[in-house]
Amino acid sequence: MRALTRLGFIAAALLAGAYQATAQDQMLPVPTATIYPGDVIDASMLKDRAYPPNFRFRVSMIENPRSLIGKTVRRTLVPGEAIPVNAVEDHRLVSRGVPTTIIFEEGGLSIIGVGTPLQNGVAGQIVQVKNMDSGRTIIGRVDAEGRIRIGVN
Repeated sequence: MRALTRLGFIAAALLAGAYQATAQDQMLPVPTATIYPGDVIDASMLKDRAYPPNFRFRVSMIENPRSLIGKTVRRTLVPGEAIPVNAVEDHRLVSRGVPTTIIFEEGGLSIIGVGTPLQNGVAGQIVQVKNMDSGRTIIGRVDAEGRIRIGVN
């Protein structure tokens, strides 16, 4: 039988759930249940889990649970496993190919139309959108209500 190294023993203990937390441990948020792509994360879906300071992950993990609240899951998150940075994204307000409202405002003039975003967008992001009436591609900023604002604001 092969002897386990200290790191191998810690990894095996983590997998078995038998690791006892110490003061030097790194606390990371983990899901309490399976979270599926498209779900929006809330505080009840997370708990903290201790990882030893010398435990190394293969990819960058999210360390602050508050930064996860309101994010959309991109791939399935397994209970008890640390959450990779690239597994979540900001909640999309506009989606590529889904018609949305376009608003042009300048001075006292206000024009409202419909356009098809050519890319996904979150609040404050600049996106390209195809005007459904003229067929022209224009650029606008996504607002908090999921509309695209064009022109000087």
